[in-house]
Amino acid sequence: MLSAILCAGSLPVAAHHNDNPWSFNLYFENDLFAESDQNYTNGIRMSWVSPDVSSYETDSRIPGWLRQVNDQLHFFHDLRDRKKLARNLVFSVGQLMYTPETIDASELLEDERPYAGFLYTTIAYHTRSRDQLDTVGVTVGVVGPAAYAHEAQDFIHDLRGFEKFAGWDNQLENELGLQFLYEHKHRLFAAPVGAGLSHDLIGHSGISLGNVSTYLNFGAEYRIGWQLPDDFGTSAVRPAGDNSAPGRGDPRLRSGGFSGLHGFIAFDARVVGRDIFLDGNTFEHSHSVEKENLVADIAAGVSFTAGHWKVSYAKVFRTREFKQQPHSHSYGSLSVSYSW
Repeated sequence: MLSAILCAGSLPVAAHHNDNPWSFNLYFENDLFAESDQNYTNGIRMSWVSPDVSSYETDSRIPGWLRQVNDQLHFFHDLRDRKKLARNLVFSVGQLMYTPETIDASELLEDERPYAGFLYTTIAYHTRSRDQLDTVGVTVGVVGPAAYAHEAQDFIHDLRGFEKFAGWDNQLENELGLQFLYEHKHRLFAAPVGAGLSHDLIGHSGISLGNVSTYLNFGAEYRIGWQLPDDFGTSAVRPAGDNSAPGRGDPRLRSGGFSGLHGFIAFDARVVGRDIFLDGNTFEHSHSVEKENLVADIAAGVSFTAGHWKVSYAKVFRTREFKQQPHSHSYGSLSVSYSW
C-alpha cells in the first residue's frame, strides 16, 4: 500500500536495487513474557520503511516547511557526508494497552493506573548517513474505547483461556491523540574486538511533544557479536524505534543464509512532562495517578540475521512510572524485520 502511495505521489522512490530495499518491521511487546499482566501490558506495531527517496531539500514538490526542517537537521552530520545522506519514509500502525494490577475489580481503583488503550498511525522520515540517523515524525491516533484495547485483550484472553480484566468500564474517555517527535541517533564507535567479533555503541536523544506524551529522552545501545547489522540498533514499539532497516553494508543485502549473531544491552531515560496514560484525559475528567517525572528502561537481549531477516528479543525492565506503583515493571520485546 505504501509503495503505491509513494510511486503515485510527490515523493518518488529511487530505483529498486538489492542494496536499496523496502523493509517491513513487526514489533510485539507483552508482559506475559515476564509472567505478569499489568501496567504496560501489550504493544504491537507494524512499520514499512521505504527505499531511499528523492531529496527532501531540492524537490519543489516537497512542502517548503519540510525542506526547511530537513535542512536544519544537517548540522548533526559531517560536512563530508551530507551529499551521501539517505532519506526514507516510514509508515506505522499500532496499538498500546495499559491495565491496573488488580484483575478482578470492577470498581475504580484509585491507587492503580488507569485502564487505557491507544490506536494510532505514524508517518515519519529518516535522514541517514553512515553513522547518524535523524527521525522526525507525527503520530495521530485515539485514546479511549475507540482504540478497541478492551476488545483486543478480551479476544486474546479468550484464546489463551486467561481470566479477563473486570474494570474496563473505567478506562480513559475517547480523545484524539497527537504526538510530534524528533530523535537523533549517533554511532559513537564501531571496532573489531578479535576472534571475528566486533562491537559498537549507538547513542540517542530526542523530544516528544503532544497531549499523548511530552518528554525529553536520551540513552544508548551497546552491541557485540559476529557480523553486526549496518543499522541503528534493536527496534522497539516506542516512538522512533524503527532502527532496523539495513544500510548499504548490511549482511542482509549480500547473504542468503545465516549471517550474523549479536547480544546487546540498551537503556533509555525519559524526563516526562505529560503522559496521558497516567495523567488522564486532557479535556475531560478521568481517572489519573501521580506520575514519576523520571522513568528509565534497561533492556538486554539477543539478535540474529539470516537471509533478508533480522529477529531480536529483549527483556525490558522499567522503573516505577507513578508514585503509587509498588514496584518496577518488566516485559518482553520481540521484533522481526524483513527487507526485500
